Amino acid sequence: MTPVQRIGFGYDVHRLVRGRKLILGGVDIPHETGLEGHSDADVLLHAIADALLGAAALGDIGRHFPDTDPRYTGISSLILLRHVSDLLTQHRCTVVNVDATVVMEAPRISPHVDLMRQNIADALRIAITQVSIKATTSEGLGFVGVREGAVAHAVALITMR
Repeated sequence: MTPVQRIGFGYDVHRLVRGRKLILGGVDIPHETGLEGHSDADVLLHAIADALLGAAALGDIGRHFPDTDPRYTGISSLILLRHVSDLLTQHRCTVVNVDATVVMEAPRISPHVDLMRQNIADALRIAITQVSIKATTSEGLGFVGVREGAVAHAVALITMR
C-alpha cells in the first residue's frame, strides 16, 4: 500500500482563572492565572491532539477523553497526547510534523518554547525538529485581549501506511 499524507487542524480555548496552574506544552509556567478545565487544561496539547486525531480521522479529544469521565480529572495532557500517539501507531500513522500557535496576552512563553517542543516530541516519539511552537497576542482584542482566556491552533501532517 502506498503511504498517504494527511493534514489535520486542531483548535482549543480555555478560560483563564485564579487558583489554577498555567500549563502549556506540559510546562508549568509561573503566572497569576491558569487555564480552567477538566484535565490540566493545556490548551496547546489539546489543539495538537485534535490536529493529529483529525488527520487520522479518529474523531476528537472529547471523544477519546470525555470531560464526564473522572479518570481524566486533573490528568496531565502529556499523558493524553501519548495516548493519541499510541492510537496513531495502532492505525499505522506516523507523525511528519506539528506546527502550533498559542494566542494569549501574558505571560511571555518564548522562554519555555524549547521545553514545550521537547515534551511534545517525547510524547509523540518524534524529533524536536518536527515540532514548531509559536506565540502571539490578540493585540488587546476580544476575550484573549482582555486576558479572559487563551487559544491554541495546530496543524499536523501524518503519513498513513
